[in-house]
Amino acid sequence: MIGIVAALALVTLLLTAFGSGGPDGPLTAAQTVTAVPAVAASDAPPDPEVLATVSNLSIRLPVAAAAVTAVGFHGSAGDAIELQPVGHQANEGLLARLWRRIAGAGAGGPVWYQLDGAPGTDVLDVGAAPGTDVYSPVDGTIVAISDEIIDARAYGSRIDVRPSAAPAVVVSLSHLRADPSLAVGSSVLAGTTKLGAVVDMAAVEQQALAAVARDRGNNVAIEVHPAAGSLP
Repeated sequence: MIGIVAALALVTLLLTAFGSGGPDGPLTAAQTVTAVPAVAASDAPPDPEVLATVSNLSIRLPVAAAAVTAVGFHGSAGDAIELQPVGHQANEGLLARLWRRIAGAGAGGPVWYQLDGAPGTDVLDVGAAPGTDVYSPVDGTIVAISDEIIDARAYGSRIDVRPSAAPAVVVSLSHLRADPSLAVGSSVLAGTTKLGAVVDMAAVEQQALAAVARDRGNNVAIEVHPAAGSLP
């Protein structure tokens, strides 16, 4: 009898804390996409907001906050280093939300989604409409600019930046068209130096962010890799 009463109390607590999934409950990912209005491309610089960290390196918002359609993380099959998201996960499980409520952990900071596909947080996708200006997420130096190849064709660019705060790694941005003023060796400043503009990658490749964002999930993707010659 005591077990039954405890179970009923737990169910009541869960329904009270998180709602029943109806109009007054938390939105699902699909409901979020429906509820969020379309966001236009922007040429405004971003706010100095940190989306993720790697050791002592902070990865800042690369596009204007008003232009962001969603922020998501997923894994990678390559050598990308796992990122530590800042903020809280919008689609975390019920037990995780319950534990956060019990532990008194805040829900402040950026809202992000764990995306389908490879598990993990190696890749940061910042959703934005094609044409949105992309700014450097770190202070550093450009070490490479290359074509992003899909099915033997070039779609946009990949830009590698060696951050001043962590020269043993390289921050790689893709799904963008490089600004013609950039060159290898150029110094960049976080939130100030324009790297390029978001390209319509969703036209040629399904985007993981499409499940939670408008504009078919178009985004600028950010990864952190060990720099050539650095120790593992």
